[in-house]
Amino acid sequence: MKYAYTAVFSPDENGRYSVGFPDLPGCLTCGDDMPDAIYMAQDALCLWLYDMEQSCAPIPNPQNPRDIKTAEKEFASIVAVDTEDYRRFYENKTIKRYLSIPLWLDARAKDANINLSSFLQRALKAELQITD
Repeated sequence: MKYAYTAVFSPDENGRYSVGFPDLPGCLTCGDDMPDAIYMAQDALCLWLYDMEQSCAPIPNPQNPRDIKTAEKEFASIVAVDTEDYRRFYENKTIKRYLSIPLWLDARAKDANINLSSFLQRALKAELQITD
């Protein structure tokens, strides 16, 4: 799923940033500088939303960014993430599944040097319209 939430960046006197998401209380992170804070905000947001998806928790609708109030020296910025990309990256371990095919078809596949695991993965991705 693709999401976009507003993050509030709070700089400190040493150039570091604390980052929070008003729509997701408890989703907090920080960064050593602006690029690091942006990276950490994306990572924290994606992990937070992924966890909510996994636990079937209701995911709140994001507020209008104009409605988010910031203190002096703070600023708000939209952070976009894709939990499907995260899921593919972190859940790419393989599992064993048993399938049944006719003996003659298995023999033909072996004769043609077809790797059934690879073939099934490609077929499932094509059927589900998943592109790498």
